[in-house]
Amino acid sequence: MAAVQAAPVPPSVGQVSALVDTGDFKAAEAGVAEALGQPGLSSDEQRAYAFQRERMRRILLDFTLDEGDVEARVRKQIPDLTDAEFAKWNAAGLFEHQVIDGRTLYFNRSPSNLFRLSKEALSRRDPKLSPISDGPMESLNAQQRAIRDAAPAGHSSSVLPLRLRMTQKLTVDADAVPAGETVRAWIPYPQSLPGHQEDIRFVSSLPAAHEIAPETAPQRTVSLEKPARAGAPTEFAVTYELTIFGQYHAIDPDKVVAAEITPELAPFVTERAPHVVFTDAMRAFSRKVVGDETNPYRIVQKLFAAVDEIPWAGAREYSTIANISDYALHAGHADCGQQTLLLITLLRMNGIPARWQSGMVFSDGDYGNIHDWGQVYLAPYGWVPMDVTTGRLAADKGNGDDPSMEWFYLGGLDNWRIAFNQDWDQPFQPPKKQFRSDNIDSQRGEAEWDGGNLYFNQTGYDFEWQILPVKHGRATLDQ
Repeated sequence: MAAVQAAPVPPSVGQVSALVDTGDFKAAEAGVAEALGQPGLSSDEQRAYAFQRERMRRILLDFTLDEGDVEARVRKQIPDLTDAEFAKWNAAGLFEHQVIDGRTLYFNRSPSNLFRLSKEALSRRDPKLSPISDGPMESLNAQQRAIRDAAPAGHSSSVLPLRLRMTQKLTVDADAVPAGETVRAWIPYPQSLPGHQEDIRFVSSLPAAHEIAPETAPQRTVSLEKPARAGAPTEFAVTYELTIFGQYHAIDPDKVVAAEITPELAPFVTERAPHVVFTDAMRAFSRKVVGDETNPYRIVQKLFAAVDEIPWAGAREYSTIANISDYALHAGHADCGQQTLLLITLLRMNGIPARWQSGMVFSDGDYGNIHDWGQVYLAPYGWVPMDVTTGRLAADKGNGDDPSMEWFYLGGLDNWRIAFNQDWDQPFQPPKKQFRSDNIDSQRGEAEWDGGNLYFNQTGYDFEWQILPVKHGRATLDQ
């Protein structure tokens, strides 16, 4: 009798993910279809396979350009661009791309990222164009100096409270959802963090019915629901007030000792796959940077400086990246969240507790942006801020700057930011039913309906804020 042939075993989720990462989307899709056709698959397994299908869709939304498209966009900023220049920059890997099913596709933001990654290209950019600018805190300024000066004067690491009224809006495109269907939205809301942001007061929302996640939620949101109307965008908004403090810890390296890893600190020195993994490449990079240094603060300084050297560039969506810290280590560029996850990984690998924060940054003008940073635990000082993307500042000795101001963002933090999140990759409360648009961070807001998630190409967001006058140590808005 002939032997009964066993049914073929479909590829695992990990194998499918690896196919996605290598650009073999056809094989990955076949693997997903085969796996989802198997009986007895759990709901979690079904969701994991389905997300790989969704990840491919999102990657193709990020990578839409061919080489000619990239060259045409660069030529808009360098009108006399030569073929040799473009070929040189392309060969150097300055235009992020992937080979997907045999086609070389370039990241949508790679033409503009070029001018962040190449001084040569920046020098060739048309001077009549608006300059490429950074946020107001990227350079040493009076606000940072005032925070540093106020801390010892007030015998506190939390100083210069600022009262703010913030409105964040989330808009779903017209007809993205059939008329009459309920749209569910989650808009970020501030964490309650003593000494950082306090006295949070909900003011209003659109629609008025809302649910605020508890203070214990690591990614705090306000959830809202509203029916879609034909031909009209579906709009949500949340307004609140809070008091934000600048922070500054005058750290004496000679007083820093190795932290005792208590049960409370233990989670912050461990790996957390898939984005914080102590790979061989990560260990090699750490050894090269740290050398024979043993002082915890000096180790932090070395790793902070090394990650700060990675050029900032506009990022592809986090949900499309299999291991963000590894990506930041190898891509040749990284944005704030990618740099922060890389630094967290390196610090934890060296036994130094590190954790995540993220939210948005603003100014006393019209600058606003989403941003990620973190905290590091330094005994005996405890948890102190670190913002490796704003990074080291150029201290101006002629202006009387103490050289330590170079390291303001390693132990200090400005009060021009709001923290929504204390961790990455955490569920909302109440949770989303559909896939998250960003399963790592929560800054732009998210939306869904019973028919599926509403991805970032179907939604928009905005911030509006007002700095409030201070009265008797607390700021209030005159009604």
